[in-house]
Amino acid sequence: QVQLVESGGGLVQAGGSLRLSCAASGRTFSSYAMGWFRQAPGKEREFVAAISWSGGSTYYADSVKGRFTISRDDAKNTAYLQMNSLKPEDTAIYYCAASSRSTNLRADTQYHYWGQGTQVTVSS
Repeated sequence: QVQLVESGGGLVQAGGSLRLSCAASGRTFSSYAMGWFRQAPGKEREFVAAISWSGGSTYYADSVKGRFTISRDDAKNTAYLQMNSLKPEDTAIYYCAASSRSTNLRADTQYHYWGQGTQVTVSS
């Protein structure tokens, strides 16, 4: 079992930055791939970024590529999402998720554990 707790969300002006954290319980964090997803009001949940269990591979949605960076610190059992040059369309609830799988990490069906989400609001 893995429990995930996100933090770091908030209100920021367009062009600003936020760093989201996802703290995981359990001693097997390093064996899980980690992903970030988001859901805006009235929209379906969408993939944002993912990182392999080794940290050697990262994946991004086209809409955030070049602006967001996913990383992990296995010593701290924590995954991060650094978000720069934020836009109003980035406004959403952001969820982190853990997967024991190593392929197709863009699909939410690959993830077994989910956090409760953290709100990110970008004002124009």
